[in-house]
Amino acid sequence: MAWVSLKIEAQENNADLISDTLMALGALSAIIEDANAETIDEQPIFGEPGDPPPGIWQQNLVSALFDEGADVHQVVADLQRRTQLSNLQFSTETIQEQDWVRATQSQFDPIKITDALWIVPTWHVSPNPDAINIVLDPGLAFGTGSHPTTHLCLAWLTQTVKSGASVLDYGCGSGILAIAAKKLGAGHVVGTDIDHQAIQSSLYNAEQNNVSADFYHAGQYQSAEFDIVVANILSSALSVLAPALAASCKPGGKIALSGILREQAADVAAIYAEWFEMEMPQYLDAWVLLTGTRKCAT
Repeated sequence: MAWVSLKIEAQENNADLISDTLMALGALSAIIEDANAETIDEQPIFGEPGDPPPGIWQQNLVSALFDEGADVHQVVADLQRRTQLSNLQFSTETIQEQDWVRATQSQFDPIKITDALWIVPTWHVSPNPDAINIVLDPGLAFGTGSHPTTHLCLAWLTQTVKSGASVLDYGCGSGILAIAAKKLGAGHVVGTDIDHQAIQSSLYNAEQNNVSADFYHAGQYQSAEFDIVVANILSSALSVLAPALAASCKPGGKIALSGILREQAADVAAIYAEWFEMEMPQYLDAWVLLTGTRKCAT
């Protein structure tokens, strides 16, 4: 058995219309993706408590799946007629049936952060049983250890977390940074996120790793001061949240900021310099980790 994948270029103002119409025309599924994903032009979308919900990207790809026998050229013609859109650019691909579970699992091997810290999916045995091993499968929330921003934060935590330290993971995603901090010896660990699914993923992953951490939706989170604050989110959000993240870090405490591209680092560092003694940036591929020590009140 096989299927036909139809991908149509769409704009911000017509992506939803195209997706809904394709479903009405018999698509088995339809999703909207950033046409510039995984490129320098990737468009970040985020929301914060009290803000309107985020929208969609300016440049999109609408991907729809049809049965193998579908006449996709006729589908596109019907789509243009129903929507009154013209000259839609599209491509097709045949998708063969396969063991999707095995295919997905084959993309995720254990990830070495340091010799002493590994991220290990449940279907693998750790290459180093004596290391700190975080058991984590890919899920709906961001953070498997494979992305450079997560890797940078994890490596920094291995060097920074002291026994009993309190840690805030702002934008916890899968909970991977909070879990790592706890396994590295932290005391009170809190994670917060604007996504309810992220909170559920974090709670589940913490249970899988036999660690205790508190996770809250950002709307219910009550601010406090921590020895360590780590935020692996978007640079635009980091800039807006600087006063709040600074207030969450104790005088003399440490902060780590990631989700920042090289060309964004100087601007973000300049904002945080009001509250922190900033250190030399750390780089991995196109991404930057900014760290600093909270200034003491004079």
